Amino acid sequence: MGTTQLESVPEPKYWHLRTVLTEALDSEFAVGEVLPNERELAARFGVARATLRQALEQLELEGRLQRRRGVGTTVAPPRVGVAVGTGQHAWPGTADDAWEPVDCAPAAPPAAVADALGTGREEPVHTVRRSRVTHGQPVAAELLYVPSASVPELTAIESPSGAARARAVLRELQRRDLERRESAVELGSAGTDDAKELDRLPGAPVLVVTTRYLAGGRTAALSVATYRADTCRLTFGDSGDVEIHHGPQTRAS
Repeated sequence: MGTTQLESVPEPKYWHLRTVLTEALDSEFAVGEVLPNERELAARFGVARATLRQALEQLELEGRLQRRRGVGTTVAPPRVGVAVGTGQHAWPGTADDAWEPVDCAPAAPPAAVADALGTGREEPVHTVRRSRVTHGQPVAAELLYVPSASVPELTAIESPSGAARARAVLRELQRRDLERRESAVELGSAGTDDAKELDRLPGAPVLVVTTRYLAGGRTAALSVATYRADTCRLTFGDSGDVEIHHGPQTRAS
């Protein structure tokens, strides 16, 4: 990568640098290769380190780079192509659902979730934690909030805790008639827990998919699924499914 003068470029310096870096990634670096440190890159391109960081952050958001603990900034591999939704009218936990139950515990949900569920803000709900791993790589983490009223037949004796309890909640939920589900996606930043589970740094870009499951005229369950933005490109088809596609582009639609 040679030095590039950016003083006369009308667009933001970091955006032009991002373009130059993209060309270098395509021609000079292999997947998994560690980039030179910030000081070396800033000197090579004749830019301030703040400008360089902006360009690197943009490339990370686009899935071209990864920041790895104890390693540095590396060239990201292509996105993993997996389906991560079931049929439009299916509850979570059905046979073709690729999510793995991890744990379940009663806890008061965030205020926005409690309002969506119509529960009291201090009222505990079943909080099911699930994970999604593809080719040995963590790609998503989910919190599924289920009020007690949605699974009235659930007993603590059958499945007291852990993944078994999570599976029991999902089984009971599937006994209900699902009317429809509604999903929305937005860009977010990884919190401490999500970052740890997804092997990312806190603050890394993530895609957050919120899904409401409606039954009996009310929200019977609410899912908040967090996907690695460097790994996933989410598309919603006619079926309502969410899919993760191969490809270097990053686009949420």
